[in-house]
Amino acid sequence: MTVEEVRKTLGARILVGEEHLDREVRTACGSDMMSDVLAFSKDHGILLTGLCNPQVIRTAEMLDIVCIIFIRGKKPDQSILDMAKERDLVIMETGHRMFSACGMLYEAGLRGGKI
Repeated sequence: MTVEEVRKTLGARILVGEEHLDREVRTACGSDMMSDVLAFSKDHGILLTGLCNPQVIRTAEMLDIVCIIFIRGKKPDQSILDMAKERDLVIMETGHRMFSACGMLYEAGLRGGKI
């Protein structure tokens, strides 16, 4: 699956990184707790979160996450978008709740991987 296919599946809006929509996505992780993301996320993944702070960008950078999707209509501030742009991350937002967004991606064939 590509980032663009993820975008279409969720009907998400791109905030930063539209030039990277062809990147491959292998797994997904949905969490507002960055400690869980650090423990369970895999490379070339996407992160779905409602947490809007710089720690989300730093966590994504450590784990080779290619895309962050802010759920529940959350909108990151400009400093977060600037950090993401510097790190070549794709940032999107969607009005879907975590459960729905994860279910839609699972139904489209994206998996979370084994623990």
